[in-house]
Amino acid sequence: MILTQSFRARRPSKILEELNRESGRVYTLTMIEHWRVRRKKDIWLSKYAAQRVNDALSGSTILHAHSRDAAQDGFYKACKTVKALKRAGVDSKYPHRRKTFRSTVWKKQGIRVKDGKLLLAKSRGLEPVVVSLPERFPGCDFLEVKLVFNRGSKRYDWHVTYDDGQVIPKASGDAVIAVDLGEIHPAAVTDGTDAVVFSARELRSTIQGRNKMLSVISERQATLKKGSRYWRRLQRVKAARLNKSKDKQRDICHKVSRAVVDFAQEKKAGTIVIGDVRDVSNGVSLGKNSNQKISQWPHGIIRKYIEYKASGKGINTELQNEAYSSQDCPKCGNRKKPQGRIYTCGKCGWIGSRDGQVGSANILSLHQYGKTSRVLVSETMYRHPYLVIRDKGKRSHEGTVQVACGLQELQEAVGFNHE
Repeated sequence: MILTQSFRARRPSKILEELNRESGRVYTLTMIEHWRVRRKKDIWLSKYAAQRVNDALSGSTILHAHSRDAAQDGFYKACKTVKALKRAGVDSKYPHRRKTFRSTVWKKQGIRVKDGKLLLAKSRGLEPVVVSLPERFPGCDFLEVKLVFNRGSKRYDWHVTYDDGQVIPKASGDAVIAVDLGEIHPAAVTDGTDAVVFSARELRSTIQGRNKMLSVISERQATLKKGSRYWRRLQRVKAARLNKSKDKQRDICHKVSRAVVDFAQEKKAGTIVIGDVRDVSNGVSLGKNSNQKISQWPHGIIRKYIEYKASGKGINTELQNEAYSSQDCPKCGNRKKPQGRIYTCGKCGWIGSRDGQVGSANILSLHQYGKTSRVLVSETMYRHPYLVIRDKGKRSHEGTVQVACGLQELQEAVGFNHE
């Protein structure tokens, strides 16, 4: 199985900075020569022709030959992406900005392993870069190593792609579970009998805190001259805060997706059906506040994480159109637009969780029967995908699942009146 993991680079930052600076120089020279030939001779250089030109003009370099090729290929990969976007009708610009730094890439030919350490080759005659490996990489076949600067933590990280030699196992069963992705509760899952809502409101508060931070900094920048020393200082603060928020959001999404896949394994599922919310707004304005929430809802990230984590366990994933899945009563089929997180049917009086007993149950019903209201779940449990531990003022995420309460306890906690 091919995996990618990252860990902190412990070498002096000056050595690592020199490598990424050289990669940026090679990339920039490739871009400049390409547009120069395009402007003067109206010729679009191929990737291989550009490599020969760059090799002749760039002079000596500290990079391994394949690392230099990777920096040159970066420009043409960006051009390929822009071409695809233009064919799809998206207005995009070809890469034209110079890069002082760029992530350095080592391909398989430039990677050796000796005494539990990675030896990353540089140009001929130079000593390789030595990387001490964590204990989680025993006997792996390393395919690619990338040196990445993390703007949030302001440090360098190693991103290692490797083959662990393990064969993807078969799913332990053939059951089907359904996942309803939500903006408030990231995921609600059910197998038709049990329903669990994975509640991670910290994900929502992280996004809201980021928006507040951006508004405060932008308001302050608006009073300053663009490009001034203080303006640039605030811009650096903004970039650091944004990257830190992004890292936190990604961490929570990973834990939510892992909890979903663990639930699938617990129920011996062979298929995970995910509600398709890609066109949730259908291009219609939902109001200023709702538009912001929907546009910043990371449902695509969670779906992608669920898909690749499930594939590693031999579980298939499918998308299911979830139209009206949160509005149809799972007992009688009456359609009603609910208010709040508790669904109350105005026709039969059925009461249940809008996410676990209605949304995910109807998605499962649509997948198995082609219509809603064929799956009825009696109870919903609310869980956190991780356990928050506070120690001496520090906050950390540990564990995977913590049971919060059932629907009845939730209703009592919020003062819900059955009558």
